[in-house]
Amino acid sequence: MAFCSSCGSQVDGKFCPKCGAPQTGAAGATPVPPPADYSTPQALPVPAAGMEDNMAGALCYLLGFITGIIFLVIEPYNKRPFVRFHAFQAILFSAGWIAISIALSIVFGILGMASGMWVLFLPLRALIGLLGFLLWLFCMFKAYNREMYQLPIVGPIAAKQAASS
Repeated sequence: MAFCSSCGSQVDGKFCPKCGAPQTGAAGATPVPPPADYSTPQALPVPAAGMEDNMAGALCYLLGFITGIIFLVIEPYNKRPFVRFHAFQAILFSAGWIAISIALSIVFGILGMASGMWVLFLPLRALIGLLGFLLWLFCMFKAYNREMYQLPIVGPIAAKQAASS
């Protein structure tokens, strides 16, 4: 009985039934025994390009503009148009969301204190925050599903920036 030169399982034909590796050599060749010690961990091949584009695109949104900038700086990802688009969109979305949050806090704070209706503005501010969080999750979901979904204002700007460099 012959053994596979790749995985060590028994082989009867020209291909290994376990791993599918082609078996070369003469029919009367000396069989290669399987590895003796299965308790030691075997080294797995490391992918050359790192993670896939959809995972990198989704991770661009994880910490907002911080991870967007990181993925624009890291070498294999800054050359890929899909990752570049999501990195730019994450940067622009988080910068815009920070600006909107500051503006809403100031406006609601002034109007709430001046009119004495700050109790009404708290649930409204929480609802706007929830909508922003859901939009953030939606962008991550679209990137993970390999879609280049453009947000209404920042999406075309991000697409233009991703294509320019």
